[in-house]
Amino acid sequence: MDGKVQHEDRVGIAGSSLRIPRLEVIRGVTAALALSWAAGAYEFPVSPPPRNDIAVENRVAIPMRDGVTLFADVYRPVGEGKHPVIVSRTPYSTERFPSAYAAAVYFSRRGYVYVFQDVRGRHESEGTWEPFRDDRDDGYDTIEWAARQPWSNGKVGMEGGSYLGHVQWRAAEARPPHLVTIFPRVASTSIYHDWITVNGGWRLAFNFGWGPVRQESRIMQNPGPHAMAGGPDGIAYDKVVWHLPLKEMQGLVGRDAEFYKDWLAHPDYDDYWRPLNVEEHFDRISVPVHTMGGFFDIFAQGTLRGYAGVSSHGGTEAARMGSQMVIGPWEHGVSRRVGAVDWGESAEIDTNALALRWFDYWLMGLENGLPDEPPVKIFVMGRNEWSYENEYPLARTQYVPLYLGSGGRANGSHGDGFLSWGKPEGESEPDRYAYDPGNPVPSLGGANCCGVSTTSGPQDQRPIEHRADVLVFTSSVLTEPVEVVGPVKLVLHASSSARDTDFVAKLIDVYPDGRPINVAEGILRARHREGAHRQVLMVPGQPYRMEIDMVGTANLFQTGHRIRVHVTSSHFPQFARNLNNGEPYGTGDTWVVAEQTVYHSASRPSHILLPVVGP
Repeated sequence: MDGKVQHEDRVGIAGSSLRIPRLEVIRGVTAALALSWAAGAYEFPVSPPPRNDIAVENRVAIPMRDGVTLFADVYRPVGEGKHPVIVSRTPYSTERFPSAYAAAVYFSRRGYVYVFQDVRGRHESEGTWEPFRDDRDDGYDTIEWAARQPWSNGKVGMEGGSYLGHVQWRAAEARPPHLVTIFPRVASTSIYHDWITVNGGWRLAFNFGWGPVRQESRIMQNPGPHAMAGGPDGIAYDKVVWHLPLKEMQGLVGRDAEFYKDWLAHPDYDDYWRPLNVEEHFDRISVPVHTMGGFFDIFAQGTLRGYAGVSSHGGTEAARMGSQMVIGPWEHGVSRRVGAVDWGESAEIDTNALALRWFDYWLMGLENGLPDEPPVKIFVMGRNEWSYENEYPLARTQYVPLYLGSGGRANGSHGDGFLSWGKPEGESEPDRYAYDPGNPVPSLGGANCCGVSTTSGPQDQRPIEHRADVLVFTSSVLTEPVEVVGPVKLVLHASSSARDTDFVAKLIDVYPDGRPINVAEGILRARHREGAHRQVLMVPGQPYRMEIDMVGTANLFQTGHRIRVHVTSSHFPQFARNLNNGEPYGTGDTWVVAEQTVYHSASRPSHILLPVVGP
């Protein structure tokens, strides 16, 4: 092996990439070991060198409990020995493109059997395809089948990202006896709460672009002419997303997915969605879990809540104490350049090498130092370094309110909106703007993935800050840094002339050169202000206290920067437009303009609650 391969096999997180910026954030490890990590010099015991003699068995039949047969490709080391097994289950085909089976080759060369399976009703596997519905039982049956095979030593793990990550959570919830650990990346833990909607806001671009566009039938579909730049009128996605009502949209591109109709027909968190929510059953997760994801990923909530949930409520001590998390400045995969920002070399992580070290410990039994290190690794943007922590959210966090204020003219970046650490005294003139669904605020960055006609990640927000329907509240120039790490929410006091509407919030880091870069965001459909399980329409003109979950971030607002908050009512097409009329989701084709009022007085103190660490 050359030096590079040795380095990747030796260290799960590249030594030159993960540095400890401040020893005071290290808990539960020796100072000497912390210094070794910081210097990138600590070397753990290695798994065997990669081998070239692996065998591949295609279309291996795996029977399910109901008689349906699912098919998998099995990659394994040549020979008669028994090995630990890694299972990965995909709706995207085990042989669709080379990168699909890169992990299978990587792990099988390092002593693992890798079972790569098409999920029910997709590609080579039998059965009916309905996203998410059969993954709990099918995952259980596949794991137990793998444990019984002559090449298996009975220890089974799971890995994969996105849909391939969610199926791991579902399988673990079923508690198959031979499952030892899972490694879900960029994965949802509640399909309703962080996939289909966010606080009731319908993820239009993703639901449409991932769902009926690509997943309607057994075979992964090609977007074809719909995704062409300047595509034909009537079928190009950038034009189709404007169509109303939503329930007719998929027909314009030749799709008729029943599951998409069901999604629209169940806008509340009800019995249709409840079986798909792992977060209600963290106490059933009995194996250690390694979550991995990015703050700009569409499933950032799953990465953060998954770790927090299993480490606090897991069904065994091994799950609670053994789970770990890595979260970086990424979108739906690891990259040093995300959106409009280059986060530097330290943002790049070798995902397979990280997972290898995890499986080497839990499946191979290799004592490689894994349990001696802090379980949480968080990339702090702005500082562009990694912090090692003992928990998430961080125990030392102070939740500090930053209050919205203005003279009643916070519209746009040239308005008079400001942010203050001091609570407002007395009454003040509220801010007002008109939200017209016919002219929504265009999506510009944020936590997104795989949709149509959208950008994602951290982006310069100036192109939308001139709009009168974007309220802009900005702090004074910071004379000392403010580091925020953890959950973020906006407490908004607002009223509307409409019976229902949306409110959108963004947290923004304003650089000295004037660039406003988004670091967190959230949306709330007002009819769900009392919870996702039911709808309560607004009384026009009546003020309400509403909380907008902005998921979370890790960002150092440096000296000389400013903190900014946007408040508006649309984020299109990442989220479907609220038509402001209170009609059932997806059915209307007409709208009304909503006159929105945002309050920031002593009696109605709108504020963003920041998770501040350090001074």
